Amino acid sequence: MTHSRLASGTNHILRAGSSTVVVASLAAALRSYERDGVALTETWGDGDIPAGGGGILLAPWPNRIAKGRWTLHGKEQQLDITEPSKGNASHGLLRNTGYRAVDAAPSRVVLEAEVFPQHGYPFHLVHRATYELTQEQLTVTQELTNLSDDAAPFALGAHPYLRISGVATEELTLTVKAHEMFEADDRSIPTGKVAVSGYSDLREGRRVGDLGIDTAFTALEQVGGRHEHVLAAPDGRRVTLWADASFAYAHIFVSTVYPGVSTAVAIEPMTAPADAFNSGEGLRWLDPGASFSAEWGILPGLG
Repeated sequence: MTHSRLASGTNHILRAGSSTVVVASLAAALRSYERDGVALTETWGDGDIPAGGGGILLAPWPNRIAKGRWTLHGKEQQLDITEPSKGNASHGLLRNTGYRAVDAAPSRVVLEAEVFPQHGYPFHLVHRATYELTQEQLTVTQELTNLSDDAAPFALGAHPYLRISGVATEELTLTVKAHEMFEADDRSIPTGKVAVSGYSDLREGRRVGDLGIDTAFTALEQVGGRHEHVLAAPDGRRVTLWADASFAYAHIFVSTVYPGVSTAVAIEPMTAPADAFNSGEGLRWLDPGASFSAEWGILPGLG
């Protein structure tokens, strides 16, 4: 089922048992996820676009590229500056693009959008996103295919804000089993990695309201071949963002300016951290005609 005439484009409604997901065509964004009447993600109004990048998918890079500049085979590339306050190119090239549905079913939708060659990124790619809902969980598969004649650098990511409705987000406990974090400059560009300690050590869980962070983590522990980042309520309910091993980085952003709530927390799976086009950290190259895919998802624990 779809609804049109919304600021975020066509909205695709998926249902399975008592679970409902809404996916917007704008940036293939996860607009909402509810199970048994409990909202598990932050959302936005019909006349709005995703606040703070809420729920959007990120390609061909997540996070930031410093000053929008990087070097390709010895030649400097200049991307559009999409974060003027810090002078960076932010969250890839599709955040303002409408994805088209190429397949749909009551509990599944497949969306596609193209990255065309342009100044700062002379490559032609297709980003395909598959959202599949069951009563138990939501699974998102992101696939990138290179239609260019040359190998293209890339990274993928997503920007969901998680919650458990009925509990103020600042009262939730966030657990991220990461052993390292990135230090960053005043433009949010990484300057190096250090071992987690103090406020940045989330391995045993910390109250979200005590965290004023906008930080990427790595050296993530694996559970059954994947990473798990958990928000838990005092009553024992929880919601887990899981990601396969390709998403070796997790960016945690605690926002106090998300519309309509006092605190919101983004848990962002990424295949590379900010400024990977310059540092090479986590950066992959996709050969002509080749594809890359990776999965992440949201698993409620509301019993």
